[in-house]
Amino acid sequence: MISVPPLVAGIELGGTKIVCLLARGPDQIEDRVQLPTTTPAETLAAVEAVLDGWRGFDALGIASFGPISIDHHAGHYGFITSTPKPHWADTDVARRLEARYKVPTGFHTDVVGAALAEARWGAAEGLRDIAYATVGTGIGVGLIAGGRPVDGLTHSEFGHIRPVRQPGDDWVGVCPFHGACLEGLASGPAIGARTGLKGEEIPADHPVWEGVVQALGQLCHTLVLTGVPRRIVMGGGVMVGNPHLFPRVRAAMVKSLAGYIALPEIGEDSFVVAPALGGNAGPLGAIVLGGQALEGQLRSYNAG
Repeated sequence: MISVPPLVAGIELGGTKIVCLLARGPDQIEDRVQLPTTTPAETLAAVEAVLDGWRGFDALGIASFGPISIDHHAGHYGFITSTPKPHWADTDVARRLEARYKVPTGFHTDVVGAALAEARWGAAEGLRDIAYATVGTGIGVGLIAGGRPVDGLTHSEFGHIRPVRQPGDDWVGVCPFHGACLEGLASGPAIGARTGLKGEEIPADHPVWEGVVQALGQLCHTLVLTGVPRRIVMGGGVMVGNPHLFPRVRAAMVKSLAGYIALPEIGEDSFVVAPALGGNAGPLGAIVLGGQALEGQLRSYNAG
């Protein structure tokens, strides 16, 4: 008997757009709707209008920009918390939608969602321990170990680590919280602020890339030292739009590690790679999150 995967509604809530996906997997997508991210009231009402038309799904997954609260015991679980995005701080997302649709609901960051999708169906297929880093409007990392997100007090925020600066570089950076943190130095807005150009307009030999590569190499260095990733998938507009960065970031990572982690796979081309799922990595990650929430509820039911 062939089991049919559950029908899951997935929401990728991004800073500029939302993708709503109704699917059983990457090869069984029943509907896909894209919406603009405006104010919380307008945006969530538009999402609910889409989900209302899809009634009958078994679970709901939400992969959101952050920071977010993922502690189920916290009073603000399911909220977007201290985001710099105007009007969105302290916005209830997950509890609001779970109460409306009354199905198992998974909620996590957009980068964790993308990591789950790339590990199940994409560039890290078959690996249960990976990192997914997005380098675009912001920088974030999702860590997956044993097929599950690595969680603790909260989710990871590797985009806000402080890398070692290039000698003589005292530029203040663009992060409103930390100035010259990783996101403040190597994100799309940071590159644009330093050059006055969009990433795709900047030639590969432009000196701005040297600082970006050094910072991202240190990010990968840090990820390797967590002991988790068997592969690092790097997406987002900065990386995907500039493929010349991949070998340079790999080389910067290896140089930064300085032989400390003596594993041959770390120096291979297959260790730091581009995503394979394209624009569907985030929404398909939301499908995985919804499926995991459903599995968790079924395990609890059977155990009881």
